[in-house]
Amino acid sequence: MSPLVRTVPLGLSLIPGAPYTVLVLQEGYSQELPDGSTRADGTITLLRGPRLTLVDTGGPWGRERLLGLLAAQGVAPEDVSHVVCTHGHSDHVGNLNLFPGATLLVGFDVSRGEGLYLPHSLGDGNPYPIDPGHVEVLPTPGHTAAHTSVLVHGTDLGTVLVAGDLFEREGDENIWQALSEDPTRQEKSRQLALAMADVVIPGHGPPFRVLGKGRDRAEPEMVADGDA
Repeated sequence: MSPLVRTVPLGLSLIPGAPYTVLVLQEGYSQELPDGSTRADGTITLLRGPRLTLVDTGGPWGRERLLGLLAAQGVAPEDVSHVVCTHGHSDHVGNLNLFPGATLLVGFDVSRGEGLYLPHSLGDGNPYPIDPGHVEVLPTPGHTAAHTSVLVHGTDLGTVLVAGDLFEREGDENIWQALSEDPTRQEKSRQLALAMADVVIPGHGPPFRVLGKGRDRAEPEMVADGDA
């Protein structure tokens, strides 16, 4: 991490904004077990705005939990306009089939309806706009070759990056490399992300703020967890 950048826990699951509010429905986790296996599930994030967007869907073991989390927000699967799975691992794509009517972005694949795949240039390093000027999908390769993250502009805390496993969690500097298909590319993606994001929502931990020279901002009054 750049010496000019530091991170601090956000301590919130809801980030208001206009036209998009960012809500962490499920905070991801990852725990190494004594037998060498790992118990994990991915973060699930809802972007509420003109194009209701879900970022990652958790593992297939959490189907009913996800439906319940959405219902608690007054959201049915058919209400969701776009579903972005940041990459193809099972703890991020496990409930994709709950949203057959949405535009689906899985890594660098973009599809709609019954197998209609849409043109894009994510593989050339270009963003894919979900709502131009407000929400865009960025190629952030490294953890997997076709990994993406979702950038949300205009929140009360600035620019939010829903990062999938680009960041496992805050303070992951000693663990992410072992999980990466291409650590060199991922390091570059991480540095670019830290340069543009005010808040990062990682794949397996709570959101954190990115602070650095010339970018610190006053803390606005926010909605505390549990008050949403």
